[in-house]
Amino acid sequence: MCRSLVEKISQSEQLRAVADPEILILFEDWLEELENETVTTVNRRGLLTPEDLARELGLSESGAMFLIAKLKREGKI
Repeated sequence: MCRSLVEKISQSEQLRAVADPEILILFEDWLEELENETVTTVNRRGLLTPEDLARELGLSESGAMFLIAKLKREGKI
């Protein structure tokens, strides 16, 4: 599932062009909630390995790596 998520995020501009706006809003809300959970987890436990974060949040390791990289790039962790 998270591998699919990573692929969908990397194609977000394409999704915007074809996705139903209501579905896109739900997806973006879900991603924001997942990012917030990641930040909370990192603040509580320290920076985790992608494997540990994946286990903590129920994600794939590649999904966790994507979130860590994205949040580091944005200066959130």
